[in-house]
Amino acid sequence: MSDDPGRRERKKQATRQALVTAAVRLFTERGYDNTGVTDITDLADVSKRTFFLHFPTKEDVLLADSEARAVLAVEAVAGHATPRESLAAAAARMIADTAAGDLPSGLAALRAQLVVTTPAVQARVLHVTFQAQTRISAALLAAHPGEFDEVTASAAVGALVGAISAAAVTSLARGDSPDATLAAMRTATDVALRCVTPGS
Repeated sequence: MSDDPGRRERKKQATRQALVTAAVRLFTERGYDNTGVTDITDLADVSKRTFFLHFPTKEDVLLADSEARAVLAVEAVAGHATPRESLAAAAARMIADTAAGDLPSGLAALRAQLVVTTPAVQARVLHVTFQAQTRISAALLAAHPGEFDEVTASAAVGALVGAISAAAVTSLARGDSPDATLAAMRTATDVALRCVTPGS
């Protein structure tokens, strides 16, 4: 039973979530700069080695959802008749995943605060966002090669992701509810799609 892949994956996800929960609590109570990896692992009752198996850096705890969200967006791009439909599907998938994931837990609000106030977090978020945009851009170009080249695909994805991110940070920074923040992200999607998709 201990070798059951499903059980191992559930245990892995539970450990990952425990680390995120501990980090959010400590960052909120003590401040980001006053919290170390050892503090997080002590509260989560795991080793530092376990921490680094899940997260390369302390900043990455705040981005626990980023890889899965990028994969969802890339998958959503394919199979649509127009670039607008592909981009709209990618945005909708990312926003839906946000609604199901980190907004209710307070992770997104804390991340938004730290992006504004903490250069190390800001730099890591920008790096991870750039990597995700590069993957989504490649998927968009592959799905609609006649509509985009590398530059215009990157510009379209960058405008869309940037608009959604900026709207979310602004909404969270002013203390909006999760529902209001999701609404702001959807509004940003509509604005961006009107600007960046051919024929709009």
